Amino acid sequence: MALLLSVNIGRPRPNPWKTTGITGIDKRPVDGPVAVTAPGPKGTGAVGLAGDRVYDVRNHGGDDQAVYAYAREDLDGWAAELGRELPDGVFGENLTTSGLDVNGALIGERWRVGERVLLEVSCPRIPCGTFQGWMEQQGWIKRFTRAALPGAYLRVIEPGDIRAGDSITVEDRPAHDVTVALAFRALTFEPELLPRLSVAEALPQEDRRRVRRRTG
Repeated sequence: MALLLSVNIGRPRPNPWKTTGITGIDKRPVDGPVAVTAPGPKGTGAVGLAGDRVYDVRNHGGDDQAVYAYAREDLDGWAAELGRELPDGVFGENLTTSGLDVNGALIGERWRVGERVLLEVSCPRIPCGTFQGWMEQQGWIKRFTRAALPGAYLRVIEPGDIRAGDSITVEDRPAHDVTVALAFRALTFEPELLPRLSVAEALPQEDRRRVRRRTG
């Protein structure tokens, strides 16, 4: 059974790696239920989890990036490779999962978390300078990108409360083969794969525009 290991909320901290000055990447597990709602359009800093927000409002937040999920199994792989402990939330993820292939999820796939919340996989996370600075690893963006284990952003389809220990059930899978990992590769270092993304209607509009430019 797939489980939600932790729900992680950001603590504002100085961001010396971007001109925004503040970052919410320092996410820590919280106890008790957390309300999940659709935050609305990008540009306000709002995200899907109550008590959290983003500060680079141009590039983060909004409905298509309402919630970020990363698998504990992938964190454990990175921990072994880096030779350091990686606690839940360290990649800036809101949801740390267990028993769920997050990077193998299909764009448009829907997850039921607990009894009420329904989330939809929208797109992969693209690493940025804040992530590299936070991880204190030289060349981290390139290393993370080449691994193609980006984790998934999700939309909020049905709101509600979630908490650590909730079950995660895949309720719907679209009839295509565009996974989070494939979309990430296409959007980063393998642009020749972009035409394959045209069938993934749940991709954010900005990504779909990029696909259309590639395919003519």
